[in-house]
Amino acid sequence: MATTLSLLRLRLPTLSQKSSHQTHSKPVDLPNPARSTISKHSIVSIHPERLISETTHLLKSASLPLTALTLPLLLLEPKDALAVDGEFGILEGRTFALIHPIVMGGLFFYTLWAGYLGWQWRRVRTIQNEINELKKQVKPVAVTPEGSPPAEAPPPSPIEYKIQQLTEERKELIKGSFRDRHFNAGSLLLGFGVLEAIGGGVNTWFRTGKLFPGPHLFAGAAITALWAAAASLVPAMQKGNETARNLHIALNGLNVLLFIWQIPTGIEIVFKVFEFTTWP
Repeated sequence: MATTLSLLRLRLPTLSQKSSHQTHSKPVDLPNPARSTISKHSIVSIHPERLISETTHLLKSASLPLTALTLPLLLLEPKDALAVDGEFGILEGRTFALIHPIVMGGLFFYTLWAGYLGWQWRRVRTIQNEINELKKQVKPVAVTPEGSPPAEAPPPSPIEYKIQQLTEERKELIKGSFRDRHFNAGSLLLGFGVLEAIGGGVNTWFRTGKLFPGPHLFAGAAITALWAAAASLVPAMQKGNETARNLHIALNGLNVLLFIWQIPTGIEIVFKVFEFTTWP
């Protein structure tokens, strides 16, 4: 299209000059006295035919056909450049907009579940330390003067009874496979959490054509960063680094607090979705 317009601009002055030159320089020899002068309307009637003929000749010699230049422009409407007003169909409708709050609500409860699994796995480790400390407090069994143990074993002391309880508790915790379950839950939480955190911003752009910097957006970005930071500590934790383990717990605890603080602003946004969008 740009080529066509350029050719027209280049040819129009030439044609105008030629027509003007011929009109004023050549005398018109007409046998009829009534047509001794050429009217303005007769010049205009001749000029478009000549213009079309020469423009068509130039377009035929162009490198791109006229159809190739104009067809994409005919198919593309000006409103297709916008990010709102229905150009994306269901992507900017109510159905797609509600995916983010539903998924994030589920991820909130899944975060609590992953935290419970992690705490149970921590309990498997720490309970053994408690047992070891209690064993140090157990008094040795009294023996006879000959050095043999007494005929009847004395009843277990409170400390020994506590050791037995902790030992049974630890066996049950080990059966729960909390280590692997916590690792799998954390991996799913990281993957779906980051994906949906980005998806929420993309959906807002689909619906409005822009983002809205504010508490909800910043809290969501912080939660996503905390997920990544907590996951980065896993290699050190697997090597027994207690500092990394404690920092992992602290980051995820802060994550939960931000999640809770973000819920009211998320509910406000859901109300706006119902107000300004339609099904589907």
